[in-house]
Amino acid sequence: MNLTLRQLRYLVLIAETGSISAAARTCRIAQSSILAAMGQAEGEMGSRLFDRRPSKGVTLTPAGERFIASARRLLAAEAEFERTMDRFTSGMPPVLKIGCFEPFGALFMPELLHRFVAGTGTEIQLFEGEQPQLLTWLESNLVDVIVAYDIGPGLPSDAVTLARVPAHALLHADDPLARKECLSLAELVTRPLVLLDLPQTSGYLVTLFDLAGQRPQISFRTRGYDTVRAAVAAGFGMSILNMRPIGLGSPDSDRLVRRPLIEILPTPRLMVADRYGNAKPAFLRNFIELARAFFTEIGPERYAVALPERYPSLGAT
Repeated sequence: MNLTLRQLRYLVLIAETGSISAAARTCRIAQSSILAAMGQAEGEMGSRLFDRRPSKGVTLTPAGERFIASARRLLAAEAEFERTMDRFTSGMPPVLKIGCFEPFGALFMPELLHRFVAGTGTEIQLFEGEQPQLLTWLESNLVDVIVAYDIGPGLPSDAVTLARVPAHALLHADDPLARKECLSLAELVTRPLVLLDLPQTSGYLVTLFDLAGQRPQISFRTRGYDTVRAAVAAGFGMSILNMRPIGLGSPDSDRLVRRPLIEILPTPRLMVADRYGNAKPAFLRNFIELARAFFTEIGPERYAVALPERYPSLGAT
C-alpha cells in the first residue's frame, strides 16, 4: 500500500474517536487531510472501511475492523523501532556486540568493557576471532565495533589508534637469557619458538626474525595466547608476543619472564573500528573515548614491554 504511517495514524484516530472532525482537531490538521487518507485507504483496499452516519460520526465496517487491527500492529512495531533507535543513538543499546582479536578477551577486554557499561544494565556479547574474521563480522553487521591490530589489510580508513604495542620476548624464568635486561633477535633465534599461530599474526611474528638473518625452529604451534604462555612455562622454548596481560584474571606465572627487544621493529597499532564514519551513534563515540582514556590511564608500562626510553612513543598520538 502507498499509505504513509502518518495517514495510518489518522485512520486509527478516526476509529478511536468515531469522528472525522475530532480526529482532525487532535492532529491539528484540516479535515480534508483526514478525508484524503480515508479515501485513499478505501480506494486501495477496494472496500468501504467506515460507515458515515450524519450527525452521529463514523463506525468501522467489518473490513475496517480488520484494517485498523493491522494498522495498530504496524504502528506498534514502528513505535518499538523508534524506542530501539532512541536507545541506540542517544544512549546504550540493550545488547552491545563487540568483536575483538581473540587474545584480547583475556588480556584486557573485560576490564575495559566493565568500565564502559557499569550501571547501564547493558548486556555484552563479545565475539573473539581472528583478524580477518573481525572484518567480516563488521561488514556483515554482526558486531557494532571491533578492536584489532592494524596487521593486514581491510581496516576502515577512520579506525582510531588506542596504543602502539611493540614485540617482546617471553622466556622461561630458568633460561639464561632471562637474566638479561633486553635481548636481540640474534640471541633469541637460538631458542625454539612457541608460535601464536593465528592468520596474519603468525606471518608477522616469524618474519621479524628476518632481521636476524635466520628463522628459529618452531617447536610448538597454538592458536591460544594462554597456551603460548603455558608452553613456554613448560619448557618448549621462547615466544614473541606484543601485549602483556592487563586482565585481573590472567597474570603471568613466576615461571615466565618478559624482556624488551633491542631492535627497532615495525610496531603494530591497537585499533578500534566501525562502519559509521562521521555518523557514529553516541554510544560508539563514548566507547572510543573511554578506550583511549583507558590505555592512556594505565600507561604503556602496563600493556607493553619495551626499553624505558621507548615508552613515551607508544601512546595513541
